[in-house]
Amino acid sequence: MNHLSSQEKAKPFRLVKYFAFISLISIFLGTIALSLLNTHWARRMHLKKSEDYALLLVANLNHQIVSQFFIPMARKFRKIQLRDKEQFDLLDKVVRSTLHSFKIDTVNIYDMNNIISYSFNPDLVGKKDVGGTAYQNAKRGRSTSKLTQSGNFWELFVGIPKVSKIITFAPLRATKPLSTISGPVGGVIEIVQDLSGDYKTIFRFQIFVVGTGAAVMGILFITLTFVVRKGENIIQQRALERMKLREELSRAEHLSSLGEMIAGVSHEIRNPLGIIKSSAELLRKKQSEKNSSTTIPEVIVEEADRLNNIITDFLNFAKPRSPNFTLCQVEEVLGKNISFYSSQIDDQNCSITKRFEQNLPKIMADADMLYQAFLNILINAMQAMPEGGEISIKTKSNDNGVTIFFEDDGEGISDDAFEKIWTPFYTTKEKGTGLGLGMVKNIIGAHGGEVYVENRPQGGARVGITLPIKQEGSSWKPS
Repeated sequence: MNHLSSQEKAKPFRLVKYFAFISLISIFLGTIALSLLNTHWARRMHLKKSEDYALLLVANLNHQIVSQFFIPMARKFRKIQLRDKEQFDLLDKVVRSTLHSFKIDTVNIYDMNNIISYSFNPDLVGKKDVGGTAYQNAKRGRSTSKLTQSGNFWELFVGIPKVSKIITFAPLRATKPLSTISGPVGGVIEIVQDLSGDYKTIFRFQIFVVGTGAAVMGILFITLTFVVRKGENIIQQRALERMKLREELSRAEHLSSLGEMIAGVSHEIRNPLGIIKSSAELLRKKQSEKNSSTTIPEVIVEEADRLNNIITDFLNFAKPRSPNFTLCQVEEVLGKNISFYSSQIDDQNCSITKRFEQNLPKIMADADMLYQAFLNILINAMQAMPEGGEISIKTKSNDNGVTIFFEDDGEGISDDAFEKIWTPFYTTKEKGTGLGLGMVKNIIGAHGGEVYVENRPQGGARVGITLPIKQEGSSWKPS
Protein backbone atom coordinates (compact mmCIF):
# COMPACT_ATOMS: atom_id res chain seq x y z
CA MET A 1 0.00 0.00 0.00
CA ASN A 2 1.67 3.19 -1.22
CA HIS A 3 1.51 6.34 0.92
CA LEU A 4 2.49 9.88 -0.06
CA SER A 5 4.93 11.68 2.13
CA SER A 6 3.57 14.30 4.51
CA GLN A 7 5.37 17.09 2.67
CA GLU A 8 3.75 16.11 -0.63
CA LYS A 9 0.35 15.99 1.05
CA ALA A 10 0.81 19.38 2.72
CA LYS A 11 1.47 21.38 -0.44
CA PRO A 12 -0.89 20.29 -3.23
CA PHE A 13 -1.25 22.51 -6.28
CA ARG A 14 -4.82 23.80 -6.10
CA LEU A 15 -5.46 24.91 -9.69
CA VAL A 16 -9.17 25.49 -9.12
CA LYS A 17 -8.54 27.74 -6.10
CA TYR A 18 -6.16 30.03 -7.99
CA PHE A 19 -8.36 30.01 -11.08
CA ALA A 20 -11.50 30.86 -9.09
CA PHE A 21 -9.77 33.69 -7.21
CA ILE A 22 -8.24 35.27 -10.32
CA SER A 23 -11.35 34.71 -12.45
CA LEU A 24 -13.70 36.28 -9.90
CA ILE A 25 -11.51 39.39 -9.67
CA SER A 26 -11.16 39.57 -13.46
CA ILE A 27 -14.89 39.09 -14.02
CA PHE A 28 -15.74 41.72 -11.40
CA LEU A 29 -13.31 44.28 -12.82
CA GLY A 30 -14.32 43.43 -16.39
CA THR A 31 -18.02 43.84 -15.61
CA ILE A 32 -17.47 47.17 -13.85
CA ALA A 33 -15.21 48.45 -16.65
CA LEU A 34 -17.68 47.36 -19.33
CA SER A 35 -20.55 48.97 -17.45
CA LEU A 36 -18.69 52.25 -16.99
CA LEU A 37 -17.58 52.37 -20.63
CA ASN A 38 -21.07 51.57 -21.92
CA THR A 39 -22.61 54.16 -19.63
CA HIS A 40 -20.01 56.75 -20.64
CA TRP A 41 -20.60 56.11 -24.33
CA ALA A 42 -24.37 56.14 -23.86
CA ARG A 43 -24.25 59.48 -22.02
CA ARG A 44 -21.95 61.04 -24.60
CA MET A 45 -24.15 59.86 -27.44
CA HIS A 46 -27.25 61.07 -25.63
CA LEU A 47 -25.69 64.45 -24.88
CA LYS A 48 -24.60 64.88 -28.51
CA LYS A 49 -28.03 63.81 -29.69
CA SER A 50 -29.69 66.28 -27.28
CA GLU A 51 -27.44 69.11 -28.51
CA ASP A 52 -28.26 68.34 -32.16
CA TYR A 53 -31.91 67.96 -31.23
CA ALA A 54 -31.89 71.38 -29.53
CA LEU A 55 -30.31 73.02 -32.59
CA LEU A 56 -32.99 71.49 -34.82
CA LEU A 57 -35.66 72.80 -32.47
CA VAL A 58 -34.05 76.24 -32.52
CA ALA A 59 -33.89 76.22 -36.32
CA ASN A 60 -37.53 75.19 -36.56
CA LEU A 61 -38.56 77.70 -33.91
CA ASN A 62 -36.53 80.41 -35.65
CA HIS A 63 -38.35 79.67 -38.91
CA GLN A 64 -41.78 79.65 -37.27
CA ILE A 65 -41.12 82.91 -35.39
CA VAL A 66 -39.98 84.67 -38.56
CA SER A 67 -42.76 83.34 -40.78
CA GLN A 68 -45.65 83.43 -38.31
CA PHE A 69 -44.69 86.34 -36.06
CA PHE A 70 -42.06 88.74 -37.42
CA ILE A 71 -43.49 89.10 -40.92
CA PRO A 72 -47.18 89.40 -39.91
CA MET A 73 -46.39 91.83 -37.06
CA ALA A 74 -44.07 93.91 -39.22
CA ARG A 75 -46.77 94.27 -41.84
CA LYS A 76 -49.43 95.11 -39.30
CA PHE A 77 -47.60 97.24 -36.74
CA ARG A 78 -44.46 98.20 -38.65
CA LYS A 79 -42.58 97.63 -35.39
CA ILE A 80 -41.98 94.69 -33.02
CA GLN A 81 -42.92 95.56 -29.43
CA LEU A 82 -43.42 92.57 -27.13
CA ARG A 83 -44.75 94.87 -24.44
CA ASP A 84 -47.83 94.96 -26.59
CA LYS A 85 -50.13 92.21 -25.34
CA GLU A 86 -51.34 91.23 -28.82
CA GLN A 87 -47.80 90.76 -30.10
CA PHE A 88 -46.69 88.90 -26.94
CA ASP A 89 -49.69 86.56 -27.07
CA LEU A 90 -49.06 85.80 -30.74
CA LEU A 91 -45.39 85.06 -30.10
CA ASP A 92 -46.32 82.88 -27.11
CA LYS A 93 -48.83 81.00 -29.26
CA VAL A 94 -46.27 80.44 -32.03
CA VAL A 95 -43.57 79.26 -29.61
CA ARG A 96 -45.82 76.94 -27.62
CA SER A 97 -47.46 75.42 -30.70
CA THR A 98 -44.06 74.83 -32.27
CA LEU A 99 -42.61 73.17 -29.15
CA HIS A 100 -45.78 71.31 -28.22
CA SER A 101 -45.13 67.65 -27.18
CA PHE A 102 -41.37 68.27 -26.94
CA LYS A 103 -39.61 67.93 -23.59
CA ILE A 104 -38.77 71.61 -23.27
CA ASP A 105 -38.57 73.01 -19.77
CA THR A 106 -37.96 76.68 -20.56
CA VAL A 107 -37.64 78.98 -23.58
CA ASN A 108 -36.14 82.46 -23.24
CA ILE A 109 -35.72 84.98 -26.07
CA TYR A 110 -33.17 87.75 -25.56
CA ASP A 111 -32.91 90.99 -27.48
CA MET A 112 -29.60 92.44 -28.62
CA ASN A 113 -29.13 94.19 -25.25
CA ASN A 114 -29.11 90.94 -23.21
CA ILE A 115 -32.63 91.56 -21.93
CA ILE A 116 -35.16 88.73 -21.76
CA SER A 117 -38.02 89.81 -24.02
CA TYR A 118 -39.97 86.56 -23.89
CA SER A 119 -40.02 83.57 -21.51
CA PHE A 120 -42.21 80.67 -20.45
CA ASN A 121 -41.77 82.13 -17.00
CA PRO A 122 -43.37 85.62 -16.94
CA ASP A 123 -41.26 86.58 -13.92
CA LEU A 124 -38.11 86.45 -16.07
CA VAL A 125 -39.36 88.90 -18.69
CA GLY A 126 -37.37 92.12 -18.46
CA LYS A 127 -34.40 90.55 -16.65
CA LYS A 128 -31.10 91.92 -17.88
CA ASP A 129 -27.58 90.46 -18.21
CA VAL A 130 -28.46 86.89 -17.26
CA GLY A 131 -27.25 85.22 -20.46
CA GLY A 132 -23.56 85.23 -19.59
CA THR A 133 -20.85 83.99 -21.94
CA ALA A 134 -23.23 81.68 -23.79
CA TYR A 135 -25.36 84.70 -24.74
CA GLN A 136 -22.34 86.57 -26.07
CA ASN A 137 -21.29 83.57 -28.18
CA ALA A 138 -24.80 83.22 -29.61
CA LYS A 139 -24.90 86.97 -30.34
CA ARG A 140 -21.74 86.48 -32.41
CA GLY A 141 -23.48 83.66 -34.32
CA ARG A 142 -22.08 80.59 -32.47
CA SER A 143 -24.42 78.11 -30.77
CA THR A 144 -23.38 76.52 -27.45
CA SER A 145 -24.82 73.88 -25.12
CA LYS A 146 -24.12 73.14 -21.45
CA LEU A 147 -25.22 70.23 -19.23
CA THR A 148 -26.22 71.07 -15.65
CA GLN A 149 -26.97 68.47 -12.97
CA SER A 150 -28.05 68.73 -9.35
CA GLY A 151 -28.59 66.23 -6.53
CA ASN A 152 -26.88 64.83 -3.45
CA PHE A 153 -23.43 63.23 -3.48
CA TRP A 154 -24.59 59.62 -3.99
CA GLU A 155 -27.03 60.57 -6.76
CA LEU A 156 -24.26 62.30 -8.68
CA PHE A 157 -21.76 59.52 -7.88
CA VAL A 158 -23.85 56.64 -9.25
CA GLY A 159 -25.04 58.67 -12.25
CA ILE A 160 -28.71 59.33 -11.44
CA PRO A 161 -28.80 63.06 -10.55
CA LYS A 162 -32.11 64.39 -9.32
CA VAL A 163 -32.22 67.02 -12.07
CA SER A 164 -30.37 66.98 -15.41
CA LYS A 165 -30.86 69.79 -17.89
CA ILE A 166 -29.12 70.86 -21.10
CA ILE A 167 -29.13 74.59 -21.82
CA THR A 168 -28.67 75.67 -25.45
CA PHE A 169 -28.03 79.24 -26.62
CA ALA A 170 -28.45 79.89 -30.36
CA PRO A 171 -28.75 83.02 -32.49
CA LEU A 172 -32.19 84.15 -33.68
CA ARG A 173 -31.80 85.21 -37.31
CA ALA A 174 -34.10 87.14 -39.57
CA THR A 175 -34.26 84.86 -42.62
CA LYS A 176 -36.63 84.88 -45.54
CA PRO A 177 -38.92 81.90 -46.01
CA LEU A 178 -37.51 79.18 -48.26
CA SER A 179 -34.15 80.97 -48.25
CA THR A 180 -30.92 79.09 -47.49
CA ILE A 181 -29.03 82.32 -46.76
CA SER A 182 -28.71 83.16 -43.07
CA GLY A 183 -29.78 86.62 -42.14
CA PRO A 184 -28.39 88.94 -39.48
CA VAL A 185 -28.66 88.03 -35.79
CA GLY A 186 -31.71 89.72 -34.36
CA GLY A 187 -31.70 88.10 -30.92
CA VAL A 188 -30.77 84.99 -28.93
CA ILE A 189 -32.89 81.95 -28.12
CA GLU A 190 -32.27 79.94 -24.94
CA ILE A 191 -33.83 76.47 -24.78
CA VAL A 192 -33.67 74.35 -21.61
CA GLN A 193 -34.36 70.61 -22.03
CA ASP A 194 -35.09 68.38 -19.03
CA LEU A 195 -33.01 65.16 -19.37
CA SER A 196 -33.72 63.75 -15.89
CA GLY A 197 -35.89 60.93 -17.20
CA ASP A 198 -33.36 60.09 -19.91
CA TYR A 199 -30.55 59.78 -17.36
CA LYS A 200 -32.67 57.48 -15.23
CA THR A 201 -33.24 55.36 -18.34
CA ILE A 202 -29.47 55.28 -18.93
CA PHE A 203 -28.95 54.22 -15.31
CA ARG A 204 -31.46 51.38 -15.75
CA PHE A 205 -29.58 50.44 -18.92
CA GLN A 206 -26.37 50.44 -16.88
CA ILE A 207 -27.94 48.08 -14.32
CA PHE A 208 -29.15 45.85 -17.16
CA VAL A 209 -25.65 45.79 -18.69
CA VAL A 210 -24.09 44.94 -15.32
CA GLY A 211 -26.65 42.21 -14.64
CA THR A 212 -26.40 40.73 -18.13
CA GLY A 213 -22.61 40.88 -18.10
CA ALA A 214 -22.46 39.31 -14.65
CA ALA A 215 -24.87 36.54 -15.71
CA VAL A 216 -22.95 35.76 -18.91
CA MET A 217 -19.58 35.88 -17.16
CA GLY A 218 -20.98 33.82 -14.28
CA ILE A 219 -22.07 31.10 -16.70
CA LEU A 220 -18.66 31.31 -18.37
CA PHE A 221 -16.98 31.13 -14.97
CA ILE A 222 -18.97 28.05 -13.95
CA THR A 223 -18.19 26.36 -17.27
CA LEU A 224 -14.49 27.17 -17.07
CA THR A 225 -14.38 26.12 -13.42
CA PHE A 226 -15.84 22.74 -14.36
CA VAL A 227 -13.29 22.36 -17.17
CA VAL A 228 -10.39 23.47 -14.96
CA ARG A 229 -11.50 21.20 -12.11
CA LYS A 230 -11.59 18.27 -14.51
CA GLY A 231 -8.15 19.26 -15.79
CA GLU A 232 -6.85 19.57 -12.23
CA ASN A 233 -8.13 16.10 -11.42
CA ILE A 234 -6.36 14.74 -14.48
CA ILE A 235 -3.14 16.56 -13.51
CA GLN A 236 -3.34 15.24 -9.95
CA GLN A 237 -4.11 11.74 -11.16
CA ARG A 238 -1.14 11.79 -13.51
CA ALA A 239 1.08 13.24 -10.79
CA LEU A 240 0.03 10.43 -8.44
CA GLU A 241 0.64 7.89 -11.19
CA ARG A 242 4.11 9.31 -11.83
CA MET A 243 4.86 9.28 -8.12
CA LYS A 244 3.61 5.72 -7.83
CA LEU A 245 5.70 4.67 -10.82
CA ARG A 246 8.78 6.32 -9.31
CA GLU A 247 8.17 4.50 -6.03
CA GLU A 248 7.66 1.20 -7.81
CA LEU A 249 10.76 1.75 -9.95
CA SER A 250 12.84 2.60 -6.89
CA ARG A 251 11.42 -0.41 -5.06
CA ALA A 252 12.05 -2.66 -8.06
CA GLU A 253 15.66 -1.49 -8.34
CA HIS A 254 16.16 -2.02 -4.62
CA LEU A 255 14.57 -5.46 -4.68
CA SER A 256 16.52 -6.43 -7.79
CA SER A 257 19.86 -5.75 -6.17
CA LEU A 258 18.63 -7.27 -2.91
CA GLY A 259 17.33 -10.33 -4.74
CA GLU A 260 20.63 -10.97 -6.46
CA MET A 261 22.41 -10.84 -3.12
CA ILE A 262 19.83 -13.08 -1.44
CA ALA A 263 19.92 -15.61 -4.27
CA GLY A 264 23.70 -15.88 -4.07
CA VAL A 265 23.74 -16.19 -0.30
CA SER A 266 20.85 -18.68 -0.30
CA HIS A 267 22.58 -20.97 -2.77
CA GLU A 268 25.75 -20.87 -0.73
CA ILE A 269 23.83 -21.69 2.47
CA ARG A 270 21.67 -24.42 0.96
CA ASN A 271 24.59 -26.68 0.00
CA PRO A 272 26.17 -26.99 3.47
CA LEU A 273 22.66 -27.05 4.96
CA GLY A 274 21.89 -30.13 2.88
CA ILE A 275 25.03 -31.80 4.16
CA ILE A 276 24.09 -30.93 7.76
CA LYS A 277 20.60 -32.34 7.31
CA SER A 278 21.87 -35.56 5.67
CA SER A 279 24.43 -36.06 8.41
CA ALA A 280 21.82 -35.47 11.12
CA GLU A 281 19.43 -37.97 9.53
CA LEU A 282 22.24 -40.55 9.28
CA LEU A 283 23.16 -39.92 12.93
CA ARG A 284 19.51 -40.26 13.97
CA LYS A 285 19.25 -43.56 12.07
CA LYS A 286 22.32 -44.97 13.80
CA GLN A 287 21.10 -43.85 17.23
CA SER A 288 17.70 -45.37 16.62
CA GLU A 289 19.40 -48.72 15.92
CA LYS A 290 21.05 -48.39 19.34
CA ASN A 291 17.71 -47.47 20.95
CA SER A 292 19.11 -44.14 22.10
CA SER A 293 16.64 -41.69 23.57
CA THR A 294 18.57 -38.56 22.54
CA THR A 295 16.62 -36.03 20.42
CA ILE A 296 19.54 -33.86 19.31
CA PRO A 297 19.58 -35.24 15.73
CA GLU A 298 15.82 -34.73 15.49
CA VAL A 299 16.22 -31.09 16.59
CA ILE A 300 18.96 -30.62 13.99
CA VAL A 301 16.76 -32.08 11.23
CA GLU A 302 13.76 -29.98 12.32
CA GLU A 303 15.73 -26.72 12.40
CA ALA A 304 17.41 -27.60 9.10
CA ASP A 305 13.97 -28.02 7.53
CA ARG A 306 12.86 -24.68 8.95
CA LEU A 307 16.00 -22.99 7.67
CA ASN A 308 15.48 -24.61 4.27
CA ASN A 309 11.94 -23.22 4.15
CA ILE A 310 13.28 -19.75 4.93
CA ILE A 311 15.85 -20.06 2.15
CA THR A 312 13.11 -21.24 -0.22
CA ASP A 313 11.07 -18.14 0.67
CA PHE A 314 14.09 -15.97 -0.02
CA LEU A 315 14.63 -17.56 -3.42
CA ASN A 316 10.94 -17.36 -4.35
CA PHE A 317 10.89 -13.68 -3.42
CA ALA A 318 14.20 -12.83 -5.07
CA LYS A 319 13.51 -14.69 -8.31
CA PRO A 320 9.75 -15.15 -8.70
CA ARG A 321 8.77 -17.41 -11.54
CA SER A 322 6.29 -16.45 -14.25
CA PRO A 323 2.76 -17.85 -13.84
CA ASN A 324 1.72 -20.86 -15.89
CA PHE A 325 -1.84 -19.83 -16.74
CA THR A 326 -4.47 -22.55 -16.91
CA LEU A 327 -8.17 -22.67 -16.16
CA CYS A 328 -8.67 -23.18 -12.44
CA GLN A 329 -11.38 -22.93 -9.81
CA VAL A 330 -10.65 -20.61 -6.87
CA GLU A 331 -12.67 -22.66 -4.37
CA GLU A 332 -10.68 -25.79 -5.27
CA VAL A 333 -7.40 -24.03 -4.50
CA LEU A 334 -8.83 -22.74 -1.20
CA GLY A 335 -10.05 -26.25 -0.36
CA LYS A 336 -6.52 -27.62 -0.77
CA ASN A 337 -5.18 -24.86 1.51
CA ILE A 338 -7.71 -25.68 4.21
CA SER A 339 -7.09 -29.43 3.97
CA PHE A 340 -3.32 -29.03 4.14
CA TYR A 341 -3.37 -26.65 7.08
CA SER A 342 -6.33 -28.10 9.00
CA SER A 343 -4.20 -29.97 11.56
CA GLN A 344 -2.15 -26.86 12.45
CA ILE A 345 -5.35 -24.82 12.67
CA ASP A 346 -6.91 -27.33 15.05
CA ASP A 347 -3.77 -27.40 17.20
CA GLN A 348 -3.91 -23.58 17.42
CA ASN A 349 -7.54 -23.79 18.63
CA CYS A 350 -8.73 -21.97 15.49
CA SER A 351 -11.65 -22.64 13.17
CA ILE A 352 -12.37 -21.80 9.54
CA THR A 353 -15.72 -20.58 8.25
CA LYS A 354 -16.29 -20.85 4.50
CA ARG A 355 -18.81 -18.69 2.65
CA PHE A 356 -18.24 -19.49 -1.00
CA GLU A 357 -20.50 -18.02 -3.67
CA GLN A 358 -22.23 -20.63 -5.79
CA ASN A 359 -21.13 -21.09 -9.41
CA LEU A 360 -17.97 -19.00 -9.23
CA PRO A 361 -16.54 -18.55 -12.73
CA LYS A 362 -13.26 -20.19 -13.59
CA ILE A 363 -10.24 -17.96 -14.04
CA MET A 364 -6.96 -18.16 -15.93
CA ALA A 365 -4.31 -18.48 -13.22
CA ASP A 366 -1.40 -20.51 -11.87
CA ALA A 367 -3.02 -22.73 -9.23
CA ASP A 368 0.28 -23.49 -7.48
CA MET A 369 1.15 -19.80 -7.10
CA LEU A 370 -2.35 -18.98 -5.83
CA TYR A 371 -2.05 -21.87 -3.38
CA GLN A 372 1.19 -20.34 -2.01
CA ALA A 373 -0.38 -16.86 -1.75
CA PHE A 374 -3.51 -18.14 0.05
CA LEU A 375 -1.37 -20.28 2.36
CA ASN A 376 0.74 -17.27 3.41
CA ILE A 377 -2.44 -15.33 4.25
CA LEU A 378 -3.84 -18.23 6.29
CA ILE A 379 -0.56 -18.55 8.20
CA ASN A 380 -0.59 -14.82 9.01
CA ALA A 381 -4.24 -15.01 10.12
CA MET A 382 -3.54 -17.95 12.43
CA GLN A 383 -0.42 -16.28 13.87
CA ALA A 384 -2.49 -13.14 14.56
CA MET A 385 -4.67 -15.22 16.96
CA PRO A 386 -2.28 -16.98 19.40
CA GLU A 387 -5.20 -17.68 21.76
CA GLY A 388 -7.36 -19.09 19.00
CA GLY A 389 -10.24 -17.63 17.03
CA GLU A 390 -12.18 -17.81 13.80
CA ILE A 391 -10.85 -17.38 10.27
CA SER A 392 -13.53 -16.48 7.72
CA ILE A 393 -13.04 -17.02 3.99
CA LYS A 394 -15.59 -15.45 1.62
CA THR A 395 -15.79 -15.36 -2.16
CA LYS A 396 -17.91 -13.40 -4.60
CA SER A 397 -17.79 -12.49 -8.26
CA ASN A 398 -18.91 -9.79 -10.67
CA ASP A 399 -18.10 -8.69 -14.18
CA ASN A 400 -14.69 -7.40 -13.08
CA GLY A 401 -13.45 -10.60 -11.47
CA VAL A 402 -13.46 -12.93 -8.48
CA THR A 403 -12.87 -11.47 -5.02
CA ILE A 404 -11.63 -13.45 -2.00
CA PHE A 405 -11.80 -12.11 1.58
CA PHE A 406 -9.75 -13.51 4.49
CA GLU A 407 -10.85 -12.22 7.92
CA ASP A 408 -9.51 -13.01 11.40
CA ASP A 409 -10.39 -12.16 15.00
CA GLY A 410 -6.93 -10.89 15.98
CA GLU A 411 -5.91 -7.49 17.29
CA GLY A 412 -5.69 -5.94 13.84
CA ILE A 413 -2.82 -3.95 12.36
CA SER A 414 -1.31 -0.87 14.00
CA ASP A 415 -0.96 2.42 12.14
CA ASP A 416 2.83 2.11 12.12
CA ALA A 417 2.61 -1.37 10.62
CA PHE A 418 0.30 -0.13 7.85
CA GLU A 419 3.05 2.17 6.60
CA LYS A 420 5.50 -0.73 6.22
CA ILE A 421 3.23 -3.70 5.64
CA TRP A 422 4.43 -4.22 2.05
CA THR A 423 8.09 -3.52 2.82
CA PRO A 424 10.27 -6.65 2.35
CA PHE A 425 11.71 -8.16 5.55
CA TYR A 426 9.47 -6.04 7.77
CA THR A 427 7.84 -8.28 10.39
CA THR A 428 6.42 -8.05 13.90
CA LYS A 429 6.93 -11.77 14.59
CA GLU A 430 9.96 -13.23 16.34
CA LYS A 431 10.47 -16.01 13.78
CA GLY A 432 9.03 -14.31 10.70
CA THR A 433 10.98 -13.36 7.57
CA GLY A 434 8.78 -10.43 6.53
CA LEU A 435 8.34 -11.88 3.03
CA GLY A 436 4.89 -13.44 3.30
CA LEU A 437 2.74 -10.48 2.24
CA GLY A 438 5.41 -9.35 -0.21
CA MET A 439 5.17 -12.71 -1.97
CA VAL A 440 1.37 -12.46 -1.92
CA LYS A 441 1.50 -9.07 -3.59
CA ASN A 442 3.97 -10.27 -6.22
CA ILE A 443 1.87 -13.35 -7.04
CA ILE A 444 -1.42 -11.45 -7.25
CA GLY A 445 0.25 -8.68 -9.27
CA ALA A 446 1.62 -11.29 -11.70
CA HIS A 447 -1.99 -12.38 -12.26
CA GLY A 448 -3.13 -8.81 -12.96
CA GLY A 449 -5.08 -8.68 -9.71
CA GLU A 450 -5.19 -6.41 -6.69
CA VAL A 451 -4.65 -7.04 -2.98
CA TYR A 452 -5.32 -4.81 0.02
CA VAL A 453 -5.23 -5.09 3.80
CA GLU A 454 -7.48 -3.24 6.26
CA ASN A 455 -8.74 -3.43 9.82
CA ARG A 456 -12.29 -4.60 10.46
CA PRO A 457 -14.60 -2.29 12.46
CA GLN A 458 -15.44 -5.12 14.87
CA GLY A 459 -11.77 -6.07 15.31
CA GLY A 460 -9.23 -8.12 13.45
CA ALA A 461 -7.87 -7.70 9.94
CA ARG A 462 -9.24 -8.30 6.46
CA VAL A 463 -7.24 -9.19 3.35
CA GLY A 464 -9.05 -8.70 0.05
CA ILE A 465 -7.86 -10.18 -3.25
CA THR A 466 -9.44 -9.51 -6.65
CA LEU A 467 -8.47 -11.68 -9.63
CA PRO A 468 -9.61 -10.85 -13.17
CA ILE A 469 -11.79 -13.25 -15.12
CA LYS A 470 -10.17 -14.25 -18.41
CA GLN A 471 -11.32 -16.97 -20.72
CA GLU A 472 -9.15 -19.82 -21.92
CA GLY A 473 -7.35 -19.05 -25.14
CA SER A 474 -7.48 -15.26 -24.69
CA SER A 475 -4.41 -13.24 -25.58
CA TRP A 476 -4.42 -11.52 -22.18
CA LYS A 477 -1.21 -11.22 -20.23
CA PRO A 478 -0.83 -9.45 -16.88
CA SER A 479 0.83 -6.06 -17.04
